[in-house]
Amino acid sequence: MAKITWKSGTMLAPLPPALISCGTMDKPNVMTAAWTGIVCTEPTLTYVSIRPSRYSNQLIRETGEFVINVPTVKLAKAVDLCGVKSGRQVDKFALAKITPAACDKISAPQVLEAPVSLECKVKEITSYGTHDVFLAEVVAVDIDDAYLTDAQALDLSKAGLLAYAHGFYYALGKQIGKFGWSVEKKSTKKKRAARLQAEKSGKVQKAKSQTLRLKKTAVKRKKAGEYGRK
Repeated sequence: MAKITWKSGTMLAPLPPALISCGTMDKPNVMTAAWTGIVCTEPTLTYVSIRPSRYSNQLIRETGEFVINVPTVKLAKAVDLCGVKSGRQVDKFALAKITPAACDKISAPQVLEAPVSLECKVKEITSYGTHDVFLAEVVAVDIDDAYLTDAQALDLSKAGLLAYAHGFYYALGKQIGKFGWSVEKKSTKKKRAARLQAEKSGKVQKAKSQTLRLKKTAVKRKKAGEYGRK
């Protein structure tokens, strides 16, 4: 195996093809940007790089706010459409059949269908050649409760997250580990496996109990003559 050297280029991948929503609830706009990420933990800082010619660049400069919406496979076509159409000519929310929803801390809309949305306030704008970088603080995070566990922890394993690599969209594959798993002790692994199994068993038992209740209810209704009426 040998590597060859190319000239410098934007070869970092995969990236999240995030839906960047901006504007207001009265005049919402959304675009797709893969050049985004986390800068700092405390305070929580993020960024998005947008060409000056983009309509969203103008709106974010005017309002100082935007939302980073994490995409899923189900949103793939909407993600692509929002990356090739301009909000100057069309209502991309309507065209992509996605829903603008109010945020808690800012006036910009979020994408209702996204499992995670980061509400952001711009702190600094820096121009670097082809793109302007909007450095922003994450002031709130909106989570779809469908991806919360019983312990209220975020679990995106079933969300079907979307990734972008060199012009193509990909569905993220199966989970192969977690942070720190390469140095995890065997005793810790056993405890975690036992906990997961207990949670799974609890969910199965809960489902069985619910099915049994439904069957009992159906029997009672049948005896009461609620079924079979003409």
